Formats: sequence, structure tokens, C-alpha cells
Amino acid sequence: MTQDTAKQFDVAMAACKDIFLTKMKDYGTAWRVLRPESLTDQIYIKANRIRSLQEKEMHKVSEDEWPEFIGIVNYSVIALIQLELGNNFTLNIPPDEVEKLYDKYINQARSLMLDKNHDYDEAWRNMRISSYTDIILMKLLRVKQIEDNKGSTYISEGVDANYFDMINYALFALIKLEEQRKNVK
Repeated sequence: MTQDTAKQFDVAMAACKDIFLTKMKDYGTAWRVLRPESLTDQIYIKANRIRSLQEKEMHKVSEDEWPEFIGIVNYSVIALIQLELGNNFTLNIPPDEVEKLYDKYINQARSLMLDKNHDYDEAWRNMRISSYTDIILMKLLRVKQIEDNKGSTYISEGVDANYFDMINYALFALIKLEEQRKNVK
């Protein structure tokens, strides 16, 4: 694994965290009312929009894929936090506590990425951004099925593993998008 991957990953993670914390200043922890299924659907909306942007020549909204991949990262972290905290409807969580939870899950995703990146020899670098989108959509469909089955699986990983994978694929997309931006300049 190259040193660049860890650094690029950290830069992309920092951009996601910055937006998360800034939005928390605006909205607080209103997301606490969302059930896991609603978070899955919110991530699905983001991934579906990315796919639509990738397939359509004309866009009626000026935003590109960048903020949607950030949304996937942040909503996936929120989903992991919700899985931990449960539906106790404690809506107002102190910002420093939320930031600690955010860091906990984003650092777990980073650790997972480093381990998998070692084993897979950075295969993600040879993939297309559209493939990350499709994989994220597939993982969302898996999560929906697990949720519909009330969390039970026979052999598969649970929803948390799928959220971690979605975080990492979205961060890979952000890295590749940034590389494309630099190559255009």
C-alpha cells in the first residue's frame, strides 16, 4: 500500500467530518429521530442520485457527485451511531459526544480500509467511480433485505459491516474525484 492512500483517505475523511460538524451546528442532532430503515433509504437516495448523474448527460441541479458521496459517508456514520445508541429518542446529544462517536466509527472504517487495502493490493485504484456507486447500491439493497428480515442473517455480515463498506467505497470515490480534478487543472 502506498503512503498516499492513507493521506488521501484522511483528507477525504476530514472533508466529510467538517461538513458533518458544520451541519450539526445548523441542525443539532435532529437525525436522532430517524430509524435505521430511514437512514438506509436516505443513503439510497444519495447513491441513486449519483448513478443518475453518471448516466444522464443533462443535469438540472448544478451539484455534482462530490456532495452526494460525502452524504453517503456521513449518513453511514450516523447509521452506525444510531445502531449503537438505539431508539431511546434522546434527541439532544452534546456536540463533543457526537464528535467522539463520529471519530470512533470513521476510525474503525479507516482501520478496515487499511486492512482490506493491504489484502487486496489497492484494487480499488483500478476501479471506476461508477463501480463504487453500483457496489454501494448493492450493499444498500442487502441492508434493506436484512432490515426486512428483522436483522437476521444465515451466513452474511450484519448491517454494520455494510455501512463500513459504504463509507470506504464513498471515500475511495472522493479520492478518485479529487485526483480527476487535479488532473484537469
